[in-house]
Amino acid sequence: MVRTRFAPSPTGFLHIGGARTALFSWAYARRHGGRFILRIEDTDIERSTPEAVQAILDGMRWLGLDYDEGPYFQTQRLYRYKEVIQQMLEAGTAYHCYMLPEALERMRASQMAAGLKPKYDGTWRPEPGKRLPTPPSGVQPVVRFKNPSTGEVTWDDLVKGRITFSNEELDDFVIARADGTPTYNFCVVVDDWDMGITHVIRGDDHVSNTPRQINLFRALGAKVPQYAHLSMILGEDGQKLSKRHGAVSVMQYDQEGYLPEAVLNYLARLGWSHGDAEIFDMAQFCQWFDLDHITPSAAQFNKQKLNWLNAHYLKQADNARLAANVEKRLEARGIDTKNGPDLSAAIDLYKARVSTLNELADAVEYFYKQIHPAPELLEPYLTEEIRPVLRALAEKLATCDWSQTALHALIQQVVTENGLKFPKVAMPLRVMVTGSTQSPSVDAVLAILGREETLRRLGCYL
Repeated sequence: MVRTRFAPSPTGFLHIGGARTALFSWAYARRHGGRFILRIEDTDIERSTPEAVQAILDGMRWLGLDYDEGPYFQTQRLYRYKEVIQQMLEAGTAYHCYMLPEALERMRASQMAAGLKPKYDGTWRPEPGKRLPTPPSGVQPVVRFKNPSTGEVTWDDLVKGRITFSNEELDDFVIARADGTPTYNFCVVVDDWDMGITHVIRGDDHVSNTPRQINLFRALGAKVPQYAHLSMILGEDGQKLSKRHGAVSVMQYDQEGYLPEAVLNYLARLGWSHGDAEIFDMAQFCQWFDLDHITPSAAQFNKQKLNWLNAHYLKQADNARLAANVEKRLEARGIDTKNGPDLSAAIDLYKARVSTLNELADAVEYFYKQIHPAPELLEPYLTEEIRPVLRALAEKLATCDWSQTALHALIQQVVTENGLKFPKVAMPLRVMVTGSTQSPSVDAVLAILGREETLRRLGCYL
């Protein structure tokens, strides 16, 4: 059975790059009827926070990336790491190293000065016939992995193709610190082994970790998973994605008014494609998704493309769902929608004209608050010529049938009776009731706003 995992470190929020990794891992498991596991890699005690853990869980929940197992926490598995380290010490695949940090720094500085790649020189590495130094008193040793000193590590990466590292480039890295806490590369291997992970899908910043991890798997006699390293995501200027490009918390996209299905659809197309398909739901994505069509080159983040997708999903979304979202946004601005017109109707009027929920909230806000058009906005349209026409219209509005069709017919009647063009009446009417020169058809606006509020707003200026 295919078993994938998403293993974030809770030292910050769940950002776009991490969300794409989670999505691809989730989709691969769903495509193959496998299991998707969430693992929180929280052994960095100083930097890991409960708030960051919650941010990851909130982001996964908002995106709808459900996991079959977990969340597992590495800090709850420390007993297991100590058990495996002891087994490795007994098997001779790991050893104690008493080199002090200062000596290690001097050694590395000397190697770099000689133009060499800095690496541990193996002072405390046991070898047949080698006499080790006497352990210094009072020094707590680290535990190092006895990495193969010859040969190569090769794997067929499911995205990047065949990758080879020489073992001579890999030193005997630390798997347990002097205080006994295990290190990242070691914990990952034990976790993936114990959890039966078959496919590791992660960012290509982990490529350099992979040969070390493969050697650890082999030393433990464990089956090595298959690896797929995803290319990085660049900003629109071709530089590494940063906050100014959109490398922010996934939950900020919620705050900015994006729908999760739009974000997922967008992430799915960041480095993966299925022919010319641009818009698809997650059920379709899981049917299509494979690792063969992930490009090994960097993907580029494009906010305009995300906005275009979000606009599409807003048009398709249920009005009641959008209303619940918009209501929360308006309430945060201190605007109560409960005593105003039907919010779903107002949303239906505008949802095809905006790109985000925040824009949608901006668009319908005037239905629920006092508006005060600037004099310079109204004066060009509310001329002395047009005032009496609008007063006559207001009188008729007080008794007419209140439907969009009837309102349109009434406005057209007044326009015709006074020998005017429709905008001559519609524009000042629009500004007085919406506070803007831009809106859907004014008869549709009036139908939703209601007779009482329409006449009240007109009465402020006529």
